[in-house]
Amino acid sequence: MRFLKVERRNTMVRRYGWLFVFLVALGGLWMPKLGLLLIPMMVTLAILGLFRGKYWCGNYCPHGSLFDGIIMPLGRNAPLPGVLKSPMVIWTAFAVFVVGLVSRLAPVISGWGALDSWDRLGYVFVFNYLVVTVVGSIVGLTVNSRAWCAICPMGTFQAVAYGAGTRLGLNQRTDLRIYASDTDACRACGKCAMVCPMQISPYQQWNNEGWLEDNRCIRCGICIDHCPFAVIDLVSADDVDSGDEPSLQQVG
Repeated sequence: MRFLKVERRNTMVRRYGWLFVFLVALGGLWMPKLGLLLIPMMVTLAILGLFRGKYWCGNYCPHGSLFDGIIMPLGRNAPLPGVLKSPMVIWTAFAVFVVGLVSRLAPVISGWGALDSWDRLGYVFVFNYLVVTVVGSIVGLTVNSRAWCAICPMGTFQAVAYGAGTRLGLNQRTDLRIYASDTDACRACGKCAMVCPMQISPYQQWNNEGWLEDNRCIRCGICIDHCPFAVIDLVSADDVDSGDEPSLQQVG
């Protein structure tokens, strides 16, 4: 399948979020306390993950803004290699991230109380953020702009949080998901798959009720923007049941 480079920066956060990456990943080398900004960010994405899965990845992630806005125009747009879709690789990347983070945090915590404790703590997160920026940019340029997102530990963390939210009954009604209001109107043209940052194929994956059920979906809505038949939207189950889902754009 041919994948298309299309505009993904359709909000202010998506357009300028990449500035935060440079602020923390580079500025943090001189001002390590900037890394402390990542702590509330991680808490926020974890809470959001409970209710909306990888919504953060598609709408608020600064690295997503970097990959979509700067890396994509410069890099390749090749199909994601199978290795980046392998559960073993995804969970290995998550385990490496967790072990690395804990191993760097341990001496900081054990030596807490020193004058530079906050700087040392901030630098731990700056280092992690810089590594993600460098590695994500390299694979983005050489493979696909969102290649890193396929194995991103924070994305995996959100998927785990979403699973917990589902088991606890927190997200069944309010989670925003891709929905086909009339699957018969879908002509299976494949345009949604061609523009999807995660290279999902919604038109092949509708369930019996018209929902896309794929935990890789980042709820960015790019497929909605480019559906030539305007049959899909990003809505909650409550929206559908109440008949209050947003009106889909009519095809002229």
